[in-house]
Amino acid sequence: MSMAVAGLLAGMALGFAGYFGGFGAFLLVAALGAVGFVAGRFLDGDLEPGEFFRRPGGRDRDVRRR
Repeated sequence: MSMAVAGLLAGMALGFAGYFGGFGAFLLVAALGAVGFVAGRFLDGDLEPGEFFRRPGGRDRDVRRR
């Protein structure tokens, strides 16, 4: 499935949630979609758990410099 089709489906799901369930349902669907996206990227091996907790340019940069 292309990214355009995935975006279309996500937009339609958010639209239906907003229309039929109101703004709260819209936010719930958007939040769960983001969680599902991150979980899917993690399971595919595209993300590592440490990437969420490391500061950019933090301790790793200092270790490389020595």
